[in-house]
Amino acid sequence: MTVKFSGSMVALVTPFQADGEVDYNALENLVNMQLEGGTHGLVICGTTGEAATMTSKEQDDVLSFVIKQVNGKIPVIAGTGSNNTRVAVERSKAAKELGADGLLVVTPPYNKPTQEGLVQYYETITNEVKWPVILYNVPGRTSINMLPSTVEKLADNPHVVAIKDATADLAVGSEIKQRCGDRITLLSGDDFTALPLLSIGGEGWISVTANVFPKELVDMYQAWQDGEISKAQAIHYKFFPVHGLMFCQSNPIPCKATLSFLGKCEATVRSPLITMTGDSLEKLRSDLQACGAL
Repeated sequence: MTVKFSGSMVALVTPFQADGEVDYNALENLVNMQLEGGTHGLVICGTTGEAATMTSKEQDDVLSFVIKQVNGKIPVIAGTGSNNTRVAVERSKAAKELGADGLLVVTPPYNKPTQEGLVQYYETITNEVKWPVILYNVPGRTSINMLPSTVEKLADNPHVVAIKDATADLAVGSEIKQRCGDRITLLSGDDFTALPLLSIGGEGWISVTANVFPKELVDMYQAWQDGEISKAQAIHYKFFPVHGLMFCQSNPIPCKATLSFLGKCEATVRSPLITMTGDSLEKLRSDLQACGAL
């Protein structure tokens, strides 16, 4: 299967009701908002989607729901990584069977494998599943950093099509591009670096902020593609403070709170995360208003 993941993609939140159950009405509305905003792809049940606190059945149900709703309009990518390689294989096979267009596979959290361990982890998944994989390097959450030299080894694998780089380090992205060239698509995993990464050969991003502002992030990407650099920069700087607010507490707590201000979904997150309330919630509202986001 030949596939290209690029442009402004969103790591979609999984909306929960106040009792913690998945809110499918809100999910439908959130997906519609992304489609109407022109988003180029959806990542379902990733970090922002709180997959770590969802059962396998919940993940399958949410993924199936979104795939059916999207109906082929844009790619749907499933988060399927795990610190258990066998589980990652099982989740990846399930996502493929449900119709996901690709898999976002994070480096294994907690275990702290060696670089060769990472190579074998991804090779096991791709050999058994044979479906497009986006590598996901987010050392701030996993405690393991996948080196550009490791990405270079994996770039020869025909099923490894992209990397979501969430190191927030342009030197890392530059080395990946220098080593891999066009053999792998470079995607930003940090909203702060979404636009800057395009300047070194990146081809898009997987965004948290785009949960709330899909059209604006699409506009930034399109402006860059059209050579309207000043317009792209203006959007980047307009939303630069918003990106910071989306991470004033652990993602997706502030993102869901912001969506709740707009009436899009409840602010509810699942334990061990806690829903933003009280003074923190009001400060977020005030700060968003101050930078013109509300």
